[in-house]
Amino acid sequence: MSESKRPLVLGIDFGTSNSAAALMGADGQMHTITLDGTRAEMPTALFFASETHTVLYGSEAMQAYLAGTEGRLLRSLKSLLGSRLMDEYTSVNGQSIQFFDIVVLFFKELKRRCEAQVGQPLTRAMLGRPVHFVDDDAGRDALAQETLGRAAQEAGFTDIAFQLEPIAAALDFEQRVERETTALVVDIGGGTSDFTVIRLNPARSQIRDRSADILATTGVHIGGTDFDRLLDLSTVMPLLGYRHIGTGGRPVPNSVFFDLCTWHLIHQAYTRKAMHFAKELWTDYADRTLHTRLMDALEGQHGHRMLAGVETAKIACSVTGEDALVDLDFLGHGPSEHLGASVTLPVMAETLQQALAQVVQCAQLCVERSGLSVVDAVYLTGGSSALRPLMEALRAAMPGARLVEGNRFGGVAAGLAVAGATQAV
Repeated sequence: MSESKRPLVLGIDFGTSNSAAALMGADGQMHTITLDGTRAEMPTALFFASETHTVLYGSEAMQAYLAGTEGRLLRSLKSLLGSRLMDEYTSVNGQSIQFFDIVVLFFKELKRRCEAQVGQPLTRAMLGRPVHFVDDDAGRDALAQETLGRAAQEAGFTDIAFQLEPIAAALDFEQRVERETTALVVDIGGGTSDFTVIRLNPARSQIRDRSADILATTGVHIGGTDFDRLLDLSTVMPLLGYRHIGTGGRPVPNSVFFDLCTWHLIHQAYTRKAMHFAKELWTDYADRTLHTRLMDALEGQHGHRMLAGVETAKIACSVTGEDALVDLDFLGHGPSEHLGASVTLPVMAETLQQALAQVVQCAQLCVERSGLSVVDAVYLTGGSSALRPLMEALRAAMPGARLVEGNRFGGVAAGLAVAGATQAV
C-alpha cells in the first residue's frame, strides 16, 4: 500500500470472540489486514506461557492452550468493559496484572501486525462499538467506551473515533448495492446483538454525516458467547453433574457449572476457594462418577477446552445441518466408554429458543422504531449470524425481506475503514 496524502485511519473491530482491521488505501481501495496467518479475523485471545514467559495471541494462543501447554488463556475481554472487573488484577505466571493492561497488550499486538503489513505507522483509529455495551445502564455504557478508547490510546493510537458496529456493517454493505435500499443490519457478535435500520444509496456513500439515513438502532446484550454458554450447560455440564439430582433429592449446587461455561469467568472456577467448594460437593452426588469428571475438568483446567469444543460443534452443526460431537475423552470415564456430547439442530433450537426470541424481538423493535412496515433487505454480519436457528427465526419474522449473508468477520472492520476514510477527507 502506498502512502496516502490524507491520513490513513485504521478501522478496528475489537470483538468479544474475534477481532479484525481494515483501512482505505491511497488508491481508494479497501484493504483488509491479514491479522492471523492467512486469515483476516484474529481470535481475541491471549495465552501467557508459563515456561517461556512469552505471550501468544490469536489462533496461536488457542492452539497453545488446547495442546496442553502450561500457562493461562484469556478470552472475551470485551465482556469486561464497563464492569468493575476491568480494574481488578489477575495472576499470570506468578505476577499480578490488571485486566485493563491485558486489553492494552492485545491492542498493541494488533497495531504492530497492522503496521507491519501496511509499512508505516498507524496512529488514527476508528473503533467499533456495540449499540449497548451494557443494557439499561448509561453510566456503565459510557465507561465501557471510555475504557476501550483509553486502551487504544495506551497502545499508541493518538486520534480515536467511534462508530456503532451495525452502522459500520451497513456502510460496508452499501458498497455492493446499486440503488436505494432500506436495510435492517443484523450484527450478531460474541457478546452483543445489534441492529440498525438504514437507508443505503451508493450516491450518498461519500457524505460524512449520514445521520439522516439512520432510521433506528437497537441492541441487546446477547451474542455468540451466550449461545456457547447455554449449549455447554445443556450438553456438556450434565455429564459433570449439572442438574444431577443427588442425595436428599436435591440438585447439585450449580454455581461452579455457570463459571465453567462462561468464557470470561472460567478462571474463577480454578481459585483455591472454588476448588475447595467443588471438592466438598462429593457428598451431594448420588453418582460419584459425575463428581470425578467435574474434578478432572477443574484440576486439569479444561474449562476453555470444553467450551471451545462446544463452540466448534455449534458452528459445524450450523454450517452442515448435521449432528456434531464434543469430544470429552480427556475427562474421567470407564475404560471402554467414549465420552462426548452431541450438538444437533433440534438441541440448538430448543436450548437457544428463549435467547433467540429476545434477539429477534430486538430486531423487530428496530424496524418498528424506524417507521417502516417492511425493509428491503436483512443484512447478516458477525460471526454468530451463521447460526441456523437464528436465520430461520429471522426469515419467519420478516418474510418480505431478502436475507443477505455478508462478510461475517470482516464486514464491520471494512465499514469502520469506510467511515474513517470519509471523516479524514
